[in-house]
Amino acid sequence: MELNFILNGQPLTLTNVDAETTLLQLLRERLGLTGAKRGCDNGVCGACSVLLDGRLVKACRTSLAQVAGHAVTTIEGLRGPDGDLSDLQAAFLEYGAVQCGFCTPGMVIAAEALLRRNPHPTRAEIRRGIAGNICRCTGYQQIVDAIEAAAAQRLAQEERENE
Repeated sequence: MELNFILNGQPLTLTNVDAETTLLQLLRERLGLTGAKRGCDNGVCGACSVLLDGRLVKACRTSLAQVAGHAVTTIEGLRGPDGDLSDLQAAFLEYGAVQCGFCTPGMVIAAEALLRRNPHPTRAEIRRGIAGNICRCTGYQQIVDAIEAAAAQRLAQEERENE
């Protein structure tokens, strides 16, 4: 089959795509984008999280039919305005919300989806927003702190721009 979609802001057309391939397999094996990780392969751990039209999905459970004609954003597509780390990625580093790193891309994507939906979440809302992503290293405290800090930074930036 032929597959047309937008990947990290760039239109993409792929030919000879097997309809049985998952989005995760396509990203990792054919496109070399290894940020989304293969964890449980059942959509439970969140390591394979990506954005599909801005909505959080598990790439291991997403068929290519669901991707056709839509926009996919992976961790590789999240960047700051200067091409460096996004504010959220920088906050994860600053707050020590990265340990082994396996869950980090999916966790950052889940956090980005949350902040796009709810720019000013409470700590409880942050915990609910990342509930579909498992981390075995950090205990979640640093992750919640990083997301909260990024939300505050975005709010401060928004207020500066509106002055």
